[in-house]
Amino acid sequence: MMKFRFRRQGNDPHREKIKQDLFAFSKTVEHGFPNQPSALAYDPKLQLMAIGTKSGAIKIYGAPGVEMTGLHKDTAAVTQIHFLYGQGRMLSLLDDNTIHLWEIVQRENRSHLVELHSFNLPGRPGIESTSATRVTVMLLKLSCDLDYLNLAICNVIPLFSVPEEYKCGKSLGPVESLQEHPQDSDKILIGYSRGLVVLWDLNSRHVVNLFLGKQQLESLVWERSGNSFVSSHSDGGYMVWAVSSSNPCTHDPISSTIPYGPFPCKAVNKILWRTTQSGSPLVLFSGGMPRASYGDRHCLTILQDSSHVTLDFTSRVIDFFTIHCTDKEKEFDDPSALVVLLEEELVVIDLQMAGWPTVPAPYLAPLHSSAITCSCHISNVPPKLWERVISAGQQQCPLQNYENWPICGGKNLAPDPKQKELLLTGHEDGTVRFWDASGVSLKPLYKLSTASIFQTDCDHNDSLMQAGEEEWPPFRKVGCFDPYSDDPRLGIQKISVCKYSGKLVVAGTAGQVIVMVLSDEKSDHMIDVATVDLLQDREGFTWKGHDRLPPKSGSVVFAPGFQPVVLVQCMPPAAVTAVTLHAEWNLIAFGTSHGFGLFDYHRRNPVLARCTLHPNDSLAMEGPLSRVKSLKKSLRQSFRRIRKSRVSGKKRAVVYSPTSKVQEANAQLAEHDAEVTPVQRRIEPRSADDSLSGVVRCLCFADTFLRDGTHHGPTMWAGTNSGSVYAYALDVPSQEKFSEQSVEALLGKEIQLMHRAPVVSIAVLDGRGNPLPEPYEVSRDLAKAPDMQGSHSVLITSEEQFKVFMLPKVSAKTKFKLTAHEGCRVRKVALSNFTSVSSEEYSENALVCLTNLGDIHVFSVPALRPQVRYDCIRKEDISGIASCVFTKTGQGFYLISPSEYERFSLSARVITEPLCRVDVERPHDLSAHSQSQGLKLGLIKSFFFFY
Repeated sequence: MMKFRFRRQGNDPHREKIKQDLFAFSKTVEHGFPNQPSALAYDPKLQLMAIGTKSGAIKIYGAPGVEMTGLHKDTAAVTQIHFLYGQGRMLSLLDDNTIHLWEIVQRENRSHLVELHSFNLPGRPGIESTSATRVTVMLLKLSCDLDYLNLAICNVIPLFSVPEEYKCGKSLGPVESLQEHPQDSDKILIGYSRGLVVLWDLNSRHVVNLFLGKQQLESLVWERSGNSFVSSHSDGGYMVWAVSSSNPCTHDPISSTIPYGPFPCKAVNKILWRTTQSGSPLVLFSGGMPRASYGDRHCLTILQDSSHVTLDFTSRVIDFFTIHCTDKEKEFDDPSALVVLLEEELVVIDLQMAGWPTVPAPYLAPLHSSAITCSCHISNVPPKLWERVISAGQQQCPLQNYENWPICGGKNLAPDPKQKELLLTGHEDGTVRFWDASGVSLKPLYKLSTASIFQTDCDHNDSLMQAGEEEWPPFRKVGCFDPYSDDPRLGIQKISVCKYSGKLVVAGTAGQVIVMVLSDEKSDHMIDVATVDLLQDREGFTWKGHDRLPPKSGSVVFAPGFQPVVLVQCMPPAAVTAVTLHAEWNLIAFGTSHGFGLFDYHRRNPVLARCTLHPNDSLAMEGPLSRVKSLKKSLRQSFRRIRKSRVSGKKRAVVYSPTSKVQEANAQLAEHDAEVTPVQRRIEPRSADDSLSGVVRCLCFADTFLRDGTHHGPTMWAGTNSGSVYAYALDVPSQEKFSEQSVEALLGKEIQLMHRAPVVSIAVLDGRGNPLPEPYEVSRDLAKAPDMQGSHSVLITSEEQFKVFMLPKVSAKTKFKLTAHEGCRVRKVALSNFTSVSSEEYSENALVCLTNLGDIHVFSVPALRPQVRYDCIRKEDISGIASCVFTKTGQGFYLISPSEYERFSLSARVITEPLCRVDVERPHDLSAHSQSQGLKLGLIKSFFFFY
C-alpha cells in the first residue's frame, strides 16, 4: 500500500495581507480598581491624580478617558509618589530604597508616562542599606527645577540646639514628616517619631524653632498662613502649635485635643487642616478611634464647628488629600472635595454641599465590591435598551452626575464610540451589575439584586445594628466595597440576555434560574415558581449538598429595572453550569451537573428534563463541600487510566450517533488523516465513569435542519462533560398560539465524541458558513436572513478539538485537533466578526479560542484553518483564564486581579484604548537636558542628631 504525504503550501502573500488587515493583538486598557494600592499623589495645577501599587505599577488619572500607566522594572512596592508641581513629572519611592523619575511625554499627538531615571539611595559608609538608612519620608519642594532636584530626605543640627531632656541617649526615631513652609520655601518643618519638631532654614542651615512634643508623632500639616501647624499623635490626639520668632523653643502647644477620648485611642495617622471663608477650620484626620470599642474600624473624621462626621469604610485607609485653592495670594484654602484612597476602592466626598455627600466616580469602580463569579458582554446595544438601563440606574442613584468630578486634568481625545457596549458581571452576593464598556472608563450604570426574591440566612443584622448603635462616634457608612455575602447560595453563575426584547436570565449557585423582564415602572407582584426535577426519579442518587433558597411568599416590591417574572428551581439544587435564552420562542434552557431542562416561561410550563448522570457519577451528588471525600477515588481512576494507556493501543470510533450512525469510512478517513498530517500527540480516551461526567457545559438554540434536509425548525442542543451532544427538535407554536399550545421537544440526534472530551461550545452555521442571527434580528430587519437553501452545519468544540458536522446527517466535514497539534486544551471559545482595517466593507467570521496555556488561537469558519496565534494570559493565571469573555467584534476581557479587568483586542480595526493629552508648560525638555548635562539629584539626607 502506497502512502502519500501531502506537501504543505507556502504562505499566500495576498492572504497574509488580508490577515494583517483583520487581526492584530494588543492589550489596551485596564478597567477597575488597582490591586493593592500603596501610594497616592495629586498635582493641583494639572489636576491629575497618581496611584502606586505594591506590584510596582503607577497609574495616572484625570478627566474621564484620561489614563496613563507606568510599570517599574523591578516588582517592588511603591511607598511614595510626589508630583513636580505643574511639570507633568513625578518621583516615586520604592520599598527597595530606589527613587524613580517619571515624565508625561507626547508621542503621536497623545500623552504617555515614561520612566527617565532611577537612583539607588546610598546607606551609611560601610553599612548596607538597613532600616536605619531607609527613606521614611520625602519632600519635593514646590520651587525645585531640573538642574537640582532637592529631596529633603545629613545636615547636622548642633548639639546646643537640643534641650537637655532630649540628650538622654534615646534615639529620636525616624523622620515621620517633612513639610515645606507655605509662605517661605527656604524653611521646612521636620517631625521626629519621638515627638520633637524642628523648623529648619535650608539657606542658613540652622534651627529656627524647636517644638518639644512629648507624644509619639504621626504626621504634620501647616496652617495656610504659616503662623501655626498641627501635629497628630499615637494617642489619638492632635495639637496646634504657634510659630513665633520671639520664642525659638516651644514646650507647649496652643491646644491639645483627643476627639474620641478619654479612653485609650488608636493613632491619628494623618491630619489635614484647611481654612475656610466661614472662619472655622476644616479638620480631617484618619484613625483616632477608641481602641477597645472601635479599634477595628477604618475611619476618617471630618470636623468643622458643630459638624462632625466619622466616615466608616470597609477597607483600610491608604492615604487622602483635599482639592483646595493653592494660590498663595488667596487667604483661604476653601476645600471643595476630599479624595480618599482605600485598600479596595476610591471615595470622593463633596466638601461644599451640606452634609458632605459622596461624589460618584466615573472610573476606578470597585468591580469586586462583591466577588465576581461570572460575566457577559453585549455588543451593539440598541438605543432603546441603553436608555432604559440608564434610566433605571439613575432612579437607583439620583446623584449619579459625573460632570462634578473634581479630578479633571488632561483632555480625552478619543472619539465617541460608534456603538454602545455593556459588560454584565455576576457576583457572589446575588447581584448583577451593568457597566458601560463602550470606552476607556468602565462606568457603573445599574445594579440588579436577586436577594430580595428569597428568604436568605441574613435577618437584616445591618439595620438592627445601625438602629442599636450609639450616637457617638457619629458613624456614616461610606463606599460600596462589601466582600461578605449574606448567603453563598445567592452567587450568580450564568447570565443570558436578549438585547432586543429586554429579557434577562440569571442562574445561581443553588439551582435557581430567574427570568426577568425590563420594566420602566415600579411593580408589586408575586413571583411564579416552578420546579424541574433533573434526576427524573432515578434511583440510587441522594443529594448531599446545600438546600435550595426558599422564595418569599406573597407580593414583593420591585424598583424600575429588571423585574423577575418566574423562578425555575432545579432539583437537586446544584449550581447552574449553563443557561441560554430564546426570547422569540419564549424558551430558556439550563443545565447543572445532573442534567438539563427546557422551560416555556410564557406558559410557565416545563417542556423537557434530561438526566445526564453516569451510574458511577456519585461526585455530582455531593456538592462543592463534599468533594474532598472523592480524592482517593480520583487517584484510583487516574492510575487505572495510566495502566490502561500502557496496554491499549487501539483507536476508538470518532463519532457515533444512535439515531443516525456515522459510516465506517469516516473512521478510516481519520486514520488516513493521521498518516498525512504532521506528527500529532497521542490522546488517550477518557473513561466513561469519570466523576462529574454529566455536567452540562453548553446549551444552544438554533433554527436549522435536524429531522431532514428540506424542513428546518427550532432545535435545542446540549453538550456535556463526557463528550455527549444531545440535539432536540422543538415544536414551537406561532406567536398567536403561544397561550394555547405547548412547546414539545423530541430527541433528534445524540452524538458521542471519540475521546469523551468535554464539549465547550456548540454553534450552528448557515449555508454560507455564517453564524445564525440572534432572536428578533431578522424579524426586525436588524440582520440579514440566514441562508436556508444550502446545507447547514454544526460546529462542536470540545476541550481537545473543533469539528464541523453537516446537517441533518451529522456527517463529519472538517476538524482541527488542537490538543494533538498544540498540546493544549480549549478553555473559552467564541465566534467573532473581524472587519478589515483597510475597508469597512470586508469582514470575516472567525472562531476565537483561549487555551489552558493562556494563548489565543484564531481559526477561519467553517474551514477551521489556523489564522493567528497570540500569547495573552500567563498559563499559571488560572483565574484569569477562567474569567475570560470574548466580544462579537474581536475584543476580550479577563481578570488580572479580583478588582481589575484587562481589556485586549484581536482586531486590527476595533481597539478601545486611552487616547488623551496633558498639555504641560515646562522650562526645559528633561530628556534632552538630562542627556546633555546629566541630571543632578540633590539629596538632603535624613536629619540626625549627634550627641
